[in-house]
Formats: sequence, C-alpha cells, structure tokens
Amino acid sequence: MGEQHSQQWEQFNQLVRKIMSYYEAVGLLHWDLRTGAPRKGTDVRSETIGILSTEAFKLGISEEMGQLLEHFAKPEHEDKLDKVQRRLVAELRKSYDQSKNIPAERYQEYATLAAQSETKWEDAKENSDFAGFEPFLTKIVAFKQEFIEYWGVKDTRYDTLLDMYEPDLTVEKVDAIFERLKSRLIPLVHAIQESPYKPDTEFLKQLFPSEQQEKFSMFMLEQMGYDFEAGRLDESVHPFATSLNPGDVRITTKYLPDDVLSAAFSSLHEGGHALYEQNIDMALAGTPLASGTSMGIHESQSRLWENMIGRSRPFWRRYFADLQQHFPEQLKDVDVEQFYLAANKVENSLIRVEADELTYNLHIIIRYEIEKMLFNEGLAVKDLPETWNKKYKEYLGIMPPNDGVGVLQDVHWSGGDFGYFASYSLGNMYAAQFVNTMRKEIPNLDQLVEEGNLFPIKEWLTDKVHKYGKTETPSEIILRVTGEELNPDYLADYLEAKYKEIY
Repeated sequence: MGEQHSQQWEQFNQLVRKIMSYYEAVGLLHWDLRTGAPRKGTDVRSETIGILSTEAFKLGISEEMGQLLEHFAKPEHEDKLDKVQRRLVAELRKSYDQSKNIPAERYQEYATLAAQSETKWEDAKENSDFAGFEPFLTKIVAFKQEFIEYWGVKDTRYDTLLDMYEPDLTVEKVDAIFERLKSRLIPLVHAIQESPYKPDTEFLKQLFPSEQQEKFSMFMLEQMGYDFEAGRLDESVHPFATSLNPGDVRITTKYLPDDVLSAAFSSLHEGGHALYEQNIDMALAGTPLASGTSMGIHESQSRLWENMIGRSRPFWRRYFADLQQHFPEQLKDVDVEQFYLAANKVENSLIRVEADELTYNLHIIIRYEIEKMLFNEGLAVKDLPETWNKKYKEYLGIMPPNDGVGVLQDVHWSGGDFGYFASYSLGNMYAAQFVNTMRKEIPNLDQLVEEGNLFPIKEWLTDKVHKYGKTETPSEIILRVTGEELNPDYLADYLEAKYKEIY
C-alpha cells in the first residue's frame, strides 16, 4: 500500500470509528430507556438520542465521507484493498447513497420521534389504547413513506423497506416463499386441530416465581455459551438483544409469573442473537461489519437455539431436572416426556412471541401482508386494528379481545421497523437448512445435546456463520455452508416430521 493510500485509509478508518462510537452511545442510551430509565426523563432522553443519531448520520453523508468513497472507487485504489476492506467500503457506500438526500433536520426529527414513540407504545400496549398511540404511529409511517422517496423506490415501495433488513429481498421473492410454506403448513395445522390427541398442559397453569425463572434463564444462557463477561441479562417489556460492540452484547427477557415457558424460550432466543454478535471476529470491531449480515440470518441463530435445540426432546431430557430443581413444588408430578409434549403443543394463539413454532409462521405472514397493505396499497394507520383482527380470524380462527394483545403487541412498528417481520420466517428457514447440514457434519448431535454438551453447536455456528459478521452476504453464507440457496422445504420437512410424530 502506497503512503498516500495508507493515509487515506487511516483517515477513512478514523471517520468510520467516530460514526460507530456515536452509534454505540446511542445504543447504550436506548438500552437504558427500555430497561428502567425514569419515566420523567424519557422525553429529554429521546431528544438526546435524536441529536447523537443525527451527528452520526451527518458524518456518514459528509463531504469527507463522499470524497473518501470516491477515492476508493477508483480502480487503481480499489485494487489495493483486500476483500474485507472492499466490503467495508461497499457497506458505507450503500449507506451514503441511501442517506445523502435526507435532510439532517428531518432525520433528527424522525430519530427523536422513534425514541418517544417506543415509550408511548409501552403505555398504549399496557392500556390497550390504540387511539392514544395512533398519532405517533401515523407520523412514523409518514416519515417512512417520505424516506422511501429519498432512498429510492425499488420494484414496489415495500421492497425498499425489505432491503433494509435482508439485502436484495423483494416482495416477489417473499410472496413465492410464503405461498410455498403456506401450502405445506396450513394443511398440517388443520390436521393437528382435528387430531383427537391433545397434550396435557394443565401443570403449566401455576405460579412460577420470577426470581427462579431468572436463575434458570441465566443457567441456560451459560450452558449455551453466552459470555456474561461480554454481556448481561435484564428485563424489558419486549425481549431484545443489543450489541454495543462484540465485547458488550446485552439481552433482555420478560418474566410472566403464570408462564414458565415464555421467559425460558425468549432467553434462548435472545441468547442465540447474542452468541452471533459476541463471536464476530474482533478484527471487525468498530466497523459496520461487526454485526450480523442480515436480520434473516440473525433470526436463524435465535430461532435455531429457541426451537430446534431448545424445544427438542434431547434438550429437555438433559435440562428438565434442572427446571424441576428451580420449581420443585410446581413440577414434582411431571415427567420429562409430559413436559416436552406440553412445550410443543400446537395451538392457534394471539401472541406471536408465545406461539408454537408451527403456527408462528402464520403470525409473521399476517404482519407481512399488513405491512404490504400499508406501504403499497394505501391502508390507513387508523384502520390497522380492524385489518389485524380480520387477518387473525382468517388465518388463526381467533379474534383479539383488545388491541393490547392484538395490533399493539409488538414493539417493531413503534420504532419504525417496517420490513423486519419477514426476517423471522426467513430465519426459521435458514435455521432448518443450517441444522440439516450440521446433522451431517455432527452425526451425534442429539447425543451431545442430551449430555448437555452444547459447545460443539456454538463452535460450529461460530466457524460457519458468526465470525464473518457482515463480510459475507446471506446468499454467500447459506450457499457456502449448505451448498444450496435458501430452500423453504427444509423447514416444512422438519415441522412435518416433528409434529406428525407428536400428534
């Protein structure tokens, strides 16, 4: 590398580091806001988040950034970059091109609003008050519609949003994948509904003290390899994981005293996200490449741990005794097989995060279809509750009794995360495909899980997925690891085999 080139690269690196430092500070403020910041400070905190986010935003579209990106786009300079450096330049270029037309003051207004909106959502959900939340959501959607114009409309307006979470994902692709999935899952759901067999879940309807649930969650996270010296577990209204840097990846869960399964599975889920972020190559720290490559691949890691490992028979053959130790009175007359069957009961339900892994995909399809209607078909925000309730009746045969367990149940829309939900079902598909390959490469997988030796799973995922961060695209990863493009049949095969055996 020539001296001038080295100086330019150092200047670029320092600028990127500065941007990422702002985002780390914003991430910490945001985490604090969701995990117990005093209510009276939330408005000023939201403004602070807006101001700091805007400083990072301005640096990303600054004249200095533009000039550096131009410099590295020239063939004589690009040729001197290695693969990771090229990927970093491409990532910053994409962000620059998308954002350079957005006025900084509009971005700041939006970032402040989104932080305020999430706090207002917490109250609205608690009080089932859609009318009180509607003005905030209407503004969020209007901002997104405005930003789509700045970002550039792809095939449809909603395609622009999908691409934010899953590069190159389109409505056309998702529609085709979901149709294929529905054609296999809906008949399976109907067959289970008609089955005379119903798992016994009565023993779950007891009080399970939150303190003991927390201890069990911590124990499971340790077992799966979550590094508590590089993270922590807290409680929030909606479970989430946030990565400040690979050495500080925090997760939250929510303890429901009358539901021992909810926190257990959400802790495994968020733990899966966290393992991804904790095990990214430290050489990428301080750059945008030190994160998951897409939300679909990210969700594959959380859904793999939550469902394919965490809801499996071998897992509970090993860990049910530990759960019993935490709740000796509640579970004294329950055996492991009874618990496994109860934990895998298929039932049409209202709440996405507590849904079984089969009907879960229908919850996602509902949200995906509503988001398409909002951005491509002119659905008004005020009509969301009615549309939501109709979809739940159509797909799951149930009607939410109020908006708190209906249209207000998820945090995503309050923070402007439209286009995200499809990632959960994509994550299920990626996970099933990864596990199919993992079973070939670790033939004694079930035996290892039953022995409580989860380390080889974590190591396999680190080696195949985690360490690369954002240096490879989702397509490159799935192709390299499994030898083929994303194929929804692996998920359908897995679900059919599992639930036909149970039911």
